[in-house]
Amino acid sequence: MRAAFALVWLLALMPHPATGLHVPHGFTLEAIAEVSGARELAALPNGDLLVGTAGSDVQIVANAEGRVEPPQVFASFDDELAAGVAFAADRRSIYVGTEHHVWMIPYAGEKRATAVRRIADVRTGSVAPGTDGDVHHTTSVVYSNGRLYVAAGSSCNARMSGGSAPCAEVDPTRAAVSVASPDGSHLTQRAKRIRNAIALAVNADTGSVWVGDAGQDDLPSGHPYEFLDDLSAHPGIADYGWPYCEENRRAYVASADCSTTVIPLVVLPAYSTIIGAAFYPLHQRGAHAFPLGYRGGIFAAAHGSWHMQNGCHAQPPRVVFIGMHGDRPARAVNWSNPITQWTDFATGFQSGCTTRIGRPTGIAVGAEGSLFIADDQAGLIYRVRPIRG
Repeated sequence: MRAAFALVWLLALMPHPATGLHVPHGFTLEAIAEVSGARELAALPNGDLLVGTAGSDVQIVANAEGRVEPPQVFASFDDELAAGVAFAADRRSIYVGTEHHVWMIPYAGEKRATAVRRIADVRTGSVAPGTDGDVHHTTSVVYSNGRLYVAAGSSCNARMSGGSAPCAEVDPTRAAVSVASPDGSHLTQRAKRIRNAIALAVNADTGSVWVGDAGQDDLPSGHPYEFLDDLSAHPGIADYGWPYCEENRRAYVASADCSTTVIPLVVLPAYSTIIGAAFYPLHQRGAHAFPLGYRGGIFAAAHGSWHMQNGCHAQPPRVVFIGMHGDRPARAVNWSNPITQWTDFATGFQSGCTTRIGRPTGIAVGAEGSLFIADDQAGLIYRVRPIRG
């Protein structure tokens, strides 16, 4: 009886088609692991997959590119929301962002962390005076060219309580992207007035760091658009303008000076809620490499809105694809239409107006070319591959 139960349990964990979800013709999408509250992802060179979570631990899905093993705890932390994960190959290190701290873990192929060291702190100051209560808690991390990037969201939506005045952060790590040395020292602002840059991605072919922003809530006009942008293209401290200026230097506060704020390169509709993003390597040669048309492009996970408009969610959860030429989108922004630069890639997370079976979060590309998608509502990790003739 015990052996039969174990067999049933193992079979339940085997990769299986994800019912209700859809990817383009020529691809397969399957659920490969169950991870509660799955958030950001980091693919490791040996085919394992790290999964940040909404709890206090990071999970590892061993052999995610092959015969998948059951998820297990890779590392636990004395802080909540271990959502942000990143791998630094040249440092042989893994970085994790929790609500208040950034951690570094030496890595040599282990399935369980042997040492965890706190290297930096975020949200050390107070929330914005008079905050409207829309406080963001996750911390995202990414590593590129010998620099560690750390993103923490704002402590308000856009206005002070009662809507009397724009939100003004007093903690320099909030509503910002910070940059530090690989050991976490010298943490300084790299981007400011960016409401909630949850999605951080590195273009492996150029080394550029891109940010994806989850925009302001409760704007019935459908603005401001949410965006992805090449942070590395801007010298000094990039100013994204929130909550005074958004989009194409559009002022949302009377008398705001938007003349020097960043104009983002890629936009999505308001309330899309961009949670994760990953570049597909231009020179991917793995066994599950995507067709040439996808290489060099960005996959982005849109978590979808919690807002309702006329009885329907304003935006459904989806994974989108953005064609790229290096660090420039294949199609320039159309400021009159935020749906022209991207195409749907993974859909079906929502049926009708309100019914949802999942919400995508993290995105990563595996060593052999598989695309991995995390889903925090369903508690699943999906694997997408092209069908070979």
